Amino acid sequence: MTQQFKGTALITGASTGIGSIYAERLARRGYDLVLVARNRERLNTLASRLTSETRQNVEVFPADLAKADDLAKVERKLREDASISLLVNNAGIGTHTSLLESDVERMAEMITLNVTALTRLTYAAIPGFTARKHGAVINISSIVSLAPELLNGVM
Repeated sequence: MTQQFKGTALITGASTGIGSIYAERLARRGYDLVLVARNRERLNTLASRLTSETRQNVEVFPADLAKADDLAKVERKLREDASISLLVNNAGIGTHTSLLESDVERMAEMITLNVTALTRLTYAAIPGFTARKHGAVINISSIVSLAPELLNGVM
């Protein structure tokens, strides 16, 4: 049984964990993939396996979304690739320290990745989805975001 092509899913934080699970499940449901993460080797390994198992096209797109230049490249991909019909914002980091034990620079990096990158990628994708009358965004979040006061308030 062949799957109907659903478009392309761009997944951030795709090299491990929830991101790689989304990649596998979406490929099995008929999506081509653009896998975004910092670790090119892990992305290549996942892409090879998924291409072999599902016969879907899988593009490896190494990028550190906390770096402005890399983030801009992914934004451009979302704006210019009309095949992208799904954005999975999964990349993110957290901390387990209290406010007094936290490094403000590390907190700023966390905000850049968890808030700024997610927002910019969503803004890059939505105009195309709207114009094509097709597309969706999935934002993955930690349960800690529901109770930030338990740690340092910057989740």
